[in-house]
Amino acid sequence: MAGSEIRPGERVKDVHFGKDTFSVDLVDGRTITVPYAWYPSLLHATPEQRADWCVCGAGYGIHWQELDEDLSTEGFLRGAPSPNAKQMQTNG
Repeated sequence: MAGSEIRPGERVKDVHFGKDTFSVDLVDGRTITVPYAWYPSLLHATPEQRADWCVCGAGYGIHWQELDEDLSTEGFLRGAPSPNAKQMQTNG
């Protein structure tokens, strides 16, 4: 499927954290903003835990060691929340 191929410009450049959302800057100049509610581990993390991230997956992912969380630019671009996010919405 050609539309789902990852491209060099989709690598992570930086991550910024707001009150209810975080934003991922890509090398190609785009910025993707997503709600913490999509990723329960980030939703419940402290600001210090959120800030402790590193680029992984050849530049196409973000890893939070303490939170044991890995997210990909491919998932962000598809608009794919964590499967656990749906559970949280229905449970509470």
